[in-house]
Amino acid sequence: MRQDNKYTVITGASSGIGYETANAFAKRGKNLVIVARNKGNLEKLKTEILNDNSSLNVIVKDTDLSIIKNVYKLYQDLKPYQLETWINNAGFGDYDSVANQNLEKIETMLRLNVEALVILSSLFVRDYQNIEGSKLINVSSAGGYIIVPTAVTYCASKFFVSTFTEGLARELEGSNAKLQAKVLAPAATRTNFGNVANNIEAYDYDKSFGTYHTSKEMADFLLQLHDSCEVVGAISRESFEFELLSPLFNYAGNPKHNQSVIL
Repeated sequence: MRQDNKYTVITGASSGIGYETANAFAKRGKNLVIVARNKGNLEKLKTEILNDNSSLNVIVKDTDLSIIKNVYKLYQDLKPYQLETWINNAGFGDYDSVANQNLEKIETMLRLNVEALVILSSLFVRDYQNIEGSKLINVSSAGGYIIVPTAVTYCASKFFVSTFTEGLARELEGSNAKLQAKVLAPAATRTNFGNVANNIEAYDYDKSFGTYHTSKEMADFLLQLHDSCEVVGAISRESFEFELLSPLFNYAGNPKHNQSVIL
C-alpha cells in the first residue's frame, strides 16, 4: 500500500456534481480516482486537473457500476492504493408513474443507486473504519427525505441511501470507529440529471425550477459537509440554502424491546 499518497475516490465523475467535486478536491491537492462510464469525459477532467497541478496523480477508471461484477472489480483494483475519502455520487433518476415506468431502466437505476452504493460503502468501511481521517460521503437527494410525485421509485432509492448512510454513521459512532459516514442531499441542480430522468435530449432548468444550484455550488456544499462534524448536508426546501444537520431519521439504538446484539 502506498502510504505516502492518499486518494479521494469519486464515482459518477464524468459530469455534473461529480465532475466539479473532483476539481474541488484537486484544488486541495488531493490525488484522485475518478470513476464513470464515459472515458472521454474522464480523460478531459484529468487533463484539466493536471494542467492546474501536474504534481497530482489522477487515476481514470471507466466502468459501468450498474453491472455488479464491475463494482467488486473496481474496489479490488484500488486495493494497492491508500484511500482517504470515498464519494458515491454515481446514480440517476426517473420521472414516471409506477404503473408506466420502464422496468429495464428501473432495474439499472436500483443496481446503481442502491446495490453498487451499498457494496462499495461496505467494502470501504470494512477496510478503513479504524483509519484516522477516513470519510465516506454518499450522495442522496432532497427526494431521499420527501416523496416527489411521478418519482416514487427514484425517491425510494434515495430514501434507502439516506437511511443506510445515517444508520451507518450511527453504527460507526457507536463502535467508536474513526471513519465518518455522511450523506449529501442535493435539491434541483443543473446537471444532465433532468435529461436522463425525463428521457429527453434537452431539459430546461430555468423553465422547470424557480430556483436551482449549479454543480460547482453543490461541490462546495459537499466540501463543507466533508469538513464538518455533521452527518447530513441538505438543501432547505424553504430557503434553498445549504444546511449541515445531525441525522434526521429516528434511530432505535438498543432499548430493551429491540433484538439483543450478539457479538
